[in-house]
Formats: sequence, C-alpha cells, structure tokens
Amino acid sequence: MNSQNQAQQSNFSSEELNALIIESIQDIKGKNLLKLDLRQLDDAPASFFIICEGDSSTQVKAISDNIYKRLKNEAGDMPLHYEGQQNSMWICMDYFDTVVHVFYKDTRKYYELEDLWSDGIFTEYQDL
Repeated sequence: MNSQNQAQQSNFSSEELNALIIESIQDIKGKNLLKLDLRQLDDAPASFFIICEGDSSTQVKAISDNIYKRLKNEAGDMPLHYEGQQNSMWICMDYFDTVVHVFYKDTRKYYELEDLWSDGIFTEYQDL
C-alpha cells in the first residue's frame, strides 16, 4: 500500500463511512477514539477527522490496515492519500470528506491535533 493509491469513493454516506471507520478501529482496540465534525469551519481541510491511538507501532499499523481492508471490501472505498505506514507513529488516511489519524500515543500528545481543531464538534467513543 503506497501513498498514491488509485482513489475510489464509495456510495456510502459520510455517516455510514464514519461508522465503518469507527467500528474498524474498535475491532483492533484503538484507544481514545474521537470524531471531530469540522463542517462548520471555513478553513477545515475535511468535513470530519477521526482520531485514535495505539499502544505500539504494531497496533497503529494493525488499526490502519483494518480500516483500509474493511473500507475497501465493504464500502468499495480507497483512500485518496495514505501515508505514515513505514514507521507507524502517525498514519494518515484521506477518504475525501473524512481524514483518519491513527497515532502512537506519544506522537499524538506531541502534535495535539485536537487542540489545533478545538472549534470542531467532538464526539468521544468509549475504549472497548
């Protein structure tokens, strides 16, 4: 999986796609999962950010691999851009309206992405 895959957008609505992404993260026990709704912000790069973290680079990679596989198989959706899988400290997956950020715990603390977009509407999900 390289960073320039053939992008393909599904017929899923944003809500359906986001639900599948969240479920895919929960499958692999991603932690501190949240969705940021950025639609009301003029300068937002996407409508939604979905952010989570893993306890190890192995878990970070497993989470992103599961998202990629499930969206491809179940929604027929491929990311526009997919990067970070080499060191698995921060994997970014761009699904047009939704950008998924899968962080290693310490990397997430360092970049504080939620603070940068604190004007968004936050939805937090329980760790499973």
